Amino acid sequence: MEAAYTSYIAVMGQKPAPMLADYAAHLNQDTVFVAERISDQTASLLAYAIIIKKPSGYWLENIAVSPAASGQGRGSALIRHLEDYLRQATDHYQLYTNIRMTANMAWYERLGFVETRREREDGYERVFYKKILTTPTH
Repeated sequence: MEAAYTSYIAVMGQKPAPMLADYAAHLNQDTVFVAERISDQTASLLAYAIIIKKPSGYWLENIAVSPAASGQGRGSALIRHLEDYLRQATDHYQLYTNIRMTANMAWYERLGFVETRREREDGYERVFYKKILTTPTH
């Protein structure tokens, strides 16, 4: 998480919300997916995603890819995996990102997310997205 989000501090003028999250609580209460590389009895975390269920439905609370694994399709593979999981429970899910994380916004849109609104929440300017889950073609 630190490696994935530290570069945004200068862009945002504050720590991104994922840097302040309670990861122990997420591990105990939410659904967490990880992508890791295992070699010679050693595991290294490549990416993770956290799904939470709110009264308004399922949310992708956080997804991060290690800078060392960035651009290798790890995040997209993790999204496909979590969407297969979510299809068992819902036909859509939502997320938000910071308005200054423009690369993330473009990536979400390429993945089929549609912007639903923008608002200030918890001290952050956020862009909210929703994605309708379709039947997979793979």
